[in-house]
Parts: sequence; C-alpha cells; structure tokens
Amino acid sequence: MKIDSHQHFWRYDAVRDAWITESMTVLKHDFLPEHLAAETTANGIDSSIAVQADQSESETIFLLDLAEKNERIAGVVGWVDLLSPRVGERLEYFSHFSRLRGFRHIAQAEPDDFLAREDFVKGVAQLRPFGFTYDILIYPKQLPAAIELVARLPEQRFVVDHLAKPKIKSGKVTPWAVQMKEIAQNKNVFCKLSGLVTEADWKHWKADDFKPYLDVIFDAFGAERLMFGSDWPVCLLAATYRQVKQLIEDYVNGFSRSDKEKVFGGNTARFYALRTAQHGLAA
Repeated sequence: MKIDSHQHFWRYDAVRDAWITESMTVLKHDFLPEHLAAETTANGIDSSIAVQADQSESETIFLLDLAEKNERIAGVVGWVDLLSPRVGERLEYFSHFSRLRGFRHIAQAEPDDFLAREDFVKGVAQLRPFGFTYDILIYPKQLPAAIELVARLPEQRFVVDHLAKPKIKSGKVTPWAVQMKEIAQNKNVFCKLSGLVTEADWKHWKADDFKPYLDVIFDAFGAERLMFGSDWPVCLLAATYRQVKQLIEDYVNGFSRSDKEKVFGGNTARFYALRTAQHGLAA
C-alpha cells in the first residue's frame, strides 16, 4: 500500500480562498478526487489523506462527503474550533465519522506563541480520548511553541506538516535544524515529507537544494516516523506530482525495502490508524 499522507481538495471560491494570490493562478481551479486520481494512478499511489485548507466545519463535512464517495481517500484531517467551549461536543459528533482521523489549525497564520497558549493546549488535549491526531502547520519561528505543546501532551499523536517549512530558498538551516531535532525527541511526533518544493525557488529549484533538510529530518525522526506527502495541488506552484514523489524516492533509493514501505505508506497507516474495507489497513 502506497499512501500520500497530505493533499487537498477544493471547489475554488475567490472570496474564501483569498490566500491563493495572483502569483498562484494555477491553483484557481477546482481540485477534486477525479483530478487527483489521474496523478495517483500514474504514480503508483493507492490512497491519500485529504487535509483541510479552510478553517470551517463545513470544510470538514465537504471532505468527509468526498471520502464517503471515494474509497481512495483513506482518511480526512479536518478542522474544528479547538478554542470553543463546546469543542468536546463537536468532537463527540465528529467521532462518528470513521474516515475522520484528525484535525489541523492553520497555526502558521497565528501569533508565534499560539500553539503554547493555555486555551489552545486544552483544546488539543481533548482530541486523544476520541483517538484523533493533530497536524502541526507552522513556520520555523513557531517551533518553540510547537515544542512546548507536544511536551505538554506526551500521549497525543502529532505530525509536523511540511518539515515546519524551512527556508529552503535562502539555504538557511539553523536554528530550524536544532529545533526539529528537539521536537523529534518526543516519540509521539511524526513528520511529513511534504511541501518542500514550495519553500524553494519555484522556478529554479534543483534536487540538491533539499538534501540538507532531508538529512536533518531523517537523522532526527528516522524512517520510523516520516511519511511522504505530495501537498497536491499546492505543489503545482513549483513541481508536478511526479517530480515531488521522485524527490523522496531518489533520497531513499539506498534504503531497505522495509524503510521505503514505511515512508511511502506504512507510517501514514500507523499514525492515522487507518482502516478501510477496501484495503484492509490497520494501525
């Protein structure tokens, strides 16, 4: 089983999707399961995790509806208001959707200390009783808060999206590298090998640009806690689906078959505790 741990769907709405600026024209279209199917089939990917791109419960329902109709969507990472006093009620409601595996907040758009704030930590703490995961979407400057969050909730399953978006275009590695090694000391934290090309020079990146960052991440997390993610369709700003997958395939070329299988599906299935009737995946 090969699984893409991170991709998005949307029906383009210029008002809602205002984050898609004029320099991102390629993203100003609908991106739905039928569009992804051509990419995954061509690249030998069996299923994927659909991740929220809009902060609303309607986004969560939208993704769950798509998942109900598409067996190749193995799981959904949705959004819920983790700061709401009613978050427990909402999590109980969402716990009845088997494809919903976890939640994410677009913390990269929040103040640097957001993830460590008491009210947010309390909200995230309510995920574990329902078996939900939490995707950490941040910039490097927000890593200190993320480190505090995961240290306070050692039983909660976390995954860092996009390597915490290191500054690949400028070639800057520190202090990101030190902080990623620190957060990786928490064995409840995984990391997605995703979002690399969009942190590089969109038009002039080369494979060698990513090696210093992948070296750090593989050293910190090991093949046991890393998972391939395409970040499709956002990746199209800088690369094709095939190019994104090839970058990781080339990097792990000398790895054991077992480690390759973990990175390209096994770890995703384990982290998200995936179970699908079609593929028989288990935690």
